[in-house]
Amino acid sequence: MQTSHIWNQLDLRRHKIAFATILICFLSVSSFAQGRFGLNSNSGSDGNLVSYGFFLAAHTNNYRLKYSDAFFDPANTTTSDVASIYTEFSPGFSLGFVGMLRFHDQLHLLFTPKVGFYEYKTEVNFYGEVSTNMPGTGNTNNEDIVNAPTVITSEATMVELPLLFKYRSQRFNNTRMYFIGGASYQFRTKSQEEANLDELVTTGKDFTIEMGMGFEIYFRYFKFAPEIRFSHGLNNLYQAENTIPEIRDAISSIRSRSITLYLNFQ
Repeated sequence: MQTSHIWNQLDLRRHKIAFATILICFLSVSSFAQGRFGLNSNSGSDGNLVSYGFFLAAHTNNYRLKYSDAFFDPANTTTSDVASIYTEFSPGFSLGFVGMLRFHDQLHLLFTPKVGFYEYKTEVNFYGEVSTNMPGTGNTNNEDIVNAPTVITSEATMVELPLLFKYRSQRFNNTRMYFIGGASYQFRTKSQEEANLDELVTTGKDFTIEMGMGFEIYFRYFKFAPEIRFSHGLNNLYQAENTIPEIRDAISSIRSRSITLYLNFQ
């Protein structure tokens, strides 16, 4: 009977463990706020038509990469050396401001301009060839192997301009839960001429769809809102004409995606 190791079990359930940890942290901070500051904290400027704040954020991001038809064509010699291309999640951070327009106590329009610092890693595996001509065996065949992966890294500083709708639950003591969703326009500060020097080249402009959830927690002098948000890029960012020839024809599209934890202060 095969024995299951505890580390393998944790690895298979790492996403559930991470979600449960974030949820426990939210609930712990919420309980602390209620117990420390009583039932009615008036911070947060909930009654104002327009209010402001700022945020710090940490994210993990990668590319959603799609292979081209040429990559799957065995007769195509331009991609025959490429075994696989994978994208890796990489950490980063961002910071920005929050401007809120109040339509109703439970419905707000948010404009949250920010500057984000991103790193994208792409792992490329190439086929190699090794001789299996071993003494005494008479075997003179050559076999394909996969060489050690080549990691392509590109960095980008992005200016992002999200416009979002925020729907909040009714206030319960010093907490509210909310859902948020909308769209964002973003552009890279680095010029396209400079980006063309990278091995894997992408354009510098994108539109994204964003959605997430969070908690508003009322403290004595301010309102704190931890939030998790998911972002999916809509544009095909790939520029094949400037990408290195070894992988140029193996890719048909590249789109961005990220998961971000925001710490909002209002």
